[in-house]
Amino acid sequence: MTTNVVTRFAPSPTGYLHIGGARTALFNWLYARHTGGKMLLRIEDTDRERSTESAIDAILDGLDWLGLKSDEAPIFQFARAGRHAEVANEMVARGLAYHCYASQAELEEMRELATKEGRPPRYDGRWRNRDPKDAPAGVKPVVRLKAPQDGETVIDDKVQGRVVFRNDVLDDFVLLRSDGTPTYMLAVVVDDHDMGVTDIIRGDDHLTNAARQTLIYRAMGWDVPRMAHIPLIHGPDGAKMSKRHGALGVDAYRAMGYLPEAILNYLARLGWSHGDDEVFSLSDAQKWFEVTDINKGAARFDFAKLEHLNAIYIRSSSDEHLLQSILKLLPYLPNGSEIQAKLTPERQEQLLASMAGLKERARTLIELIDSAGYLLAERPLQLDEKATTMLDADAKALLGELHTRLSVVDEWTVAATEAVVRAFAEERGLKLGKAAQPLRAALTGRTMSPPIFDVLGVLGREEALGRIADQVG
Repeated sequence: MTTNVVTRFAPSPTGYLHIGGARTALFNWLYARHTGGKMLLRIEDTDRERSTESAIDAILDGLDWLGLKSDEAPIFQFARAGRHAEVANEMVARGLAYHCYASQAELEEMRELATKEGRPPRYDGRWRNRDPKDAPAGVKPVVRLKAPQDGETVIDDKVQGRVVFRNDVLDDFVLLRSDGTPTYMLAVVVDDHDMGVTDIIRGDDHLTNAARQTLIYRAMGWDVPRMAHIPLIHGPDGAKMSKRHGALGVDAYRAMGYLPEAILNYLARLGWSHGDDEVFSLSDAQKWFEVTDINKGAARFDFAKLEHLNAIYIRSSSDEHLLQSILKLLPYLPNGSEIQAKLTPERQEQLLASMAGLKERARTLIELIDSAGYLLAERPLQLDEKATTMLDADAKALLGELHTRLSVVDEWTVAATEAVVRAFAEERGLKLGKAAQPLRAALTGRTMSPPIFDVLGVLGREEALGRIADQVG
């Protein structure tokens, strides 16, 4: 087993941790764990205008919620600008790069000429071999890589296979801007080298960057990391993923009531597979994960499949785990503080007692909370439209009789209350549902709920009888 693998996840803090970024982090984390290596985190905050502290917090919070923590403290790219410039200046001193004094007007002329001649726009190398004595006074130069002008740069990608780039189209790209700040190309290479990164797993939109970055590695005589460029996630219609497809932040999925373990399972299956396994733990994925098993084709995000998988995880989770998951979710909900105030220790015990029935129907924690709403409701209950319609005069008369029967139950248990209601229905020649449905409406304010005798048991004698009496009038 390889023991020196180092992967990295390197998000830009210009927004939330989106779902595609979460999958990239997961693949890096899984491969590091699979090989006995480590995953590092680098915050690429060099875009000072768009990078924000809130975005950094959102990324760290999202990774923490998913359980994808890095093995060392995060590295912040902007803080390393001095090191990046040091490497660029070393390259100039060694003849691997050079100062370029071309003006914006000259660069625009190059682009226009290339367009006119049907060529890709590229820098024409006019300062590549000029004597620095020719430098115009008062002009701050950029630093450009002295890239090879012929031959090929080959990326042996672990997902895409052998990818070949002609060096004559890569041109002498900028390493250091005229204000002394590093470009993305330079900063990424220096950081990955200094961090000891051995394996780069990222989106295939970086494949062209890989060729340019490889040129920097080779110029410096550094080992080029193994690379794996994974296809981006598309919507179910095959189009580039947008917000309507689910291109949201991880925080949005948490607020929608998805369990992190379900999200991780679903993301692992987006572009990677292990036979026909659909539902598996993170530890299983860690044992099975190989980068070479990632598909070359784009994966399609499907909300219905995620919801189905989340429902499986909810049903298989322990009642205590679901209660704790709900409590952790509340701070992220608009009405969370209101629910939190109602969830007294006593109500939490009731919620635990009712969880077995609640979780059978819930697809998300939000649905679970919604279904448990009857526990937190205050008397007299606000009935929904269907419940109001159901509780007509006949139903209320029936509830009055049931209230009398239930009032004399010696021991308030699920079995005891069920026996009373069943006996009542038989005496009246009613199907059980005819008696149970008005009870459900009176006890929960709805026509859908967990099993009605579980509801009676969880609410307890005093609360249940009180709610029935409220509807009898």
